[in-house]
Amino acid sequence: MAKETGRKMIAQNKKARHDYLILDTYECGLVLTGTEVKSLRQGRASLADGFVQIDGNEAWLHNVHIPEYSQGTWTNHSARRKRKLLMHRVEIDKLESKTQEAGHTIVPLSLYFKDGRAKVEIALAKGKKEYDKRQTLREKQDRRETDRAVAAAKRRQRA
Repeated sequence: MAKETGRKMIAQNKKARHDYLILDTYECGLVLTGTEVKSLRQGRASLADGFVQIDGNEAWLHNVHIPEYSQGTWTNHSARRKRKLLMHRVEIDKLESKTQEAGHTIVPLSLYFKDGRAKVEIALAKGKKEYDKRQTLREKQDRRETDRAVAAAKRRQRA
């Protein structure tokens, strides 16, 4: 069998980009069991309630839902168990010091396969206030309207 190459997206946490201001991102490996990998290869996972916690110089991913593998037996995993993240010590120490500041947290942004290995993209984030969320939505809507107007003007020029 040929070695997998490229990046295959499994799950994204779009709500995290809406609720938090992303300060820094990191790519981490995951310690998974065999049935978890098989379930991920079927493209099933949810990052909605996930968060990362630093505990004893190790990073742990909590509340990420990877459903049980349908053909699994007694070796199946529990769906919401905590999973260890594979990161360099320097990165873990940096994240730990940043999360001590008020309002900072670590959230998972996406889960994907990169060259056949399961990876998770995590972000150091700061919670947004309600007015910040509205401002972001307004800017997104303004950008969309501007793009539509430019495209309409180009169509009129061609005709």
